[in-house]
Amino acid sequence: MIPRQTSKPKRGGRQERIAQRAAKPVIDPCPPGQIGGSYHPLKKNEMQAIYQTALKLLAELGMGEVPKVLSEKLLAVGAESTEGGRIVFPAALVEEVIDLAAKKFVLHGRDDDRSIEVGGEKVYFGTGGAAVQTLDLNSGLYRPSTLEDLHNFTRLQDSLANVSWFTRCCIATDIADNFYLDVNTAYALIKNTTKPVATAFTLAEHIAPIVQMLDIAAGGEGLFSKRPFLKAHISPVISPMRFAEDAVNVVFGCIAHNIPISCITAAQAGATAPATLAGFLAQSLAETLASLVMVHSIRPGHPMIFSNWPLVIDLRTGAFSGGSGESAVLNAASAQLSNWLGLPSGVASSMTDSKAIDAQYGTEKAITSLAAALAGGNLIYESSGMTASLLGASFESFVLDDEMHSNIYRALRGIEVNEENLGFETICEAVRGEGHFLGRAQTLDAMERDYFYPSLANRDEPRTWQTNGAPDAWQVAKIRAQKILANHHPEYLSSYQDHQIRAQHKILR
Repeated sequence: MIPRQTSKPKRGGRQERIAQRAAKPVIDPCPPGQIGGSYHPLKKNEMQAIYQTALKLLAELGMGEVPKVLSEKLLAVGAESTEGGRIVFPAALVEEVIDLAAKKFVLHGRDDDRSIEVGGEKVYFGTGGAAVQTLDLNSGLYRPSTLEDLHNFTRLQDSLANVSWFTRCCIATDIADNFYLDVNTAYALIKNTTKPVATAFTLAEHIAPIVQMLDIAAGGEGLFSKRPFLKAHISPVISPMRFAEDAVNVVFGCIAHNIPISCITAAQAGATAPATLAGFLAQSLAETLASLVMVHSIRPGHPMIFSNWPLVIDLRTGAFSGGSGESAVLNAASAQLSNWLGLPSGVASSMTDSKAIDAQYGTEKAITSLAAALAGGNLIYESSGMTASLLGASFESFVLDDEMHSNIYRALRGIEVNEENLGFETICEAVRGEGHFLGRAQTLDAMERDYFYPSLANRDEPRTWQTNGAPDAWQVAKIRAQKILANHHPEYLSSYQDHQIRAQHKILR
């Protein structure tokens, strides 16, 4: 048995002060978990038509390349095999699975106050991605992502209030062995943050050894599975309409260890799914529902994020286009469909195609993130730090996106209309008196409660801005990221825990 930790590792005094400065204000005008759902790209009859087409696809076309171990499970719950070797799902089975699926559940942080509840109407921004290139803080140019980058990204986001969970955002290209890659990726997450985290497992055989490491971080053997603080990103379906054996095996392994999963469908419009947006949504919904039936057949009600991520390609070149208007409306529609079915929704937004921190970057991130949030996506992936159509990750992007998300949360919060806020008497008094509202109690209260004040966006008048060196957003974000990385060195593993992990695993940093 691994001795259970009786106390949590603490930040040092300086680190604590840095964390406090980076944290949300005492009165937060735009906290995470705001209510979405005001944007409806699809009418109710349109959602019904897409859903019925998805059910028909599953009932008549079904899924191909079903691994034997999964086929047996699916047939046992009511799926049917065809002469062509495909597995079909009767509509009644799919609807029963939707009814029995987990509707809400907690993504645990190792610190309770960092846990979030997934499902319902709440919106949270987080990360995703598997960037093989990192925008270097010093040169401003891209280079291969490293394990050092992953550690740095993890502790950077640890200080950012609007990253509600952290999925590894880059791939350490300096680790060739897939097992060591999976182990060291998980280690980087638990060493540098106590937020809910997520990763991917290359093979099912990698899960059990990594769970042993997570047990050490949890304080004892078997404790991780009782309160899992890591979820898995898995793509068990390959478009169009077939299963992926290795990923299916990972699903089995994760469920055996009670690991929550995001089953991700990532069809590409015009390539692996129809170019028509309605046809695309029907197929991708069918594929994600197939993942849900798969999970149900293994363990009914196991926590699964219904991660229907529509991806768009530029049909002129075949290049992925994550920052397009089509990507914005498709992911918003995906969130709307998932929420309509009552399933915890996961979509991907803020995947700018821009390589630089420029106007294209800001435009694409803002429109895609806002659309997904307004549509009510429960978990919005890829929303922090990603650039270059998911090929790149950027430290500057992390801090800029965090401020953008505060503005989006503020927009979602809306306007509270009540007698006090309408302020009839206050208006009359101001008009009859000083002729302005400065210094009034109502103004001072609203200043703290209703307004978000950015720390990166520049609101100076032009002459002051010029006097201060005419900084642009890239420069300001670079300085902020450098300061955080220079000062924020959290110690979330005790020396004993770290020693135990290193005794069992080849930790490369």
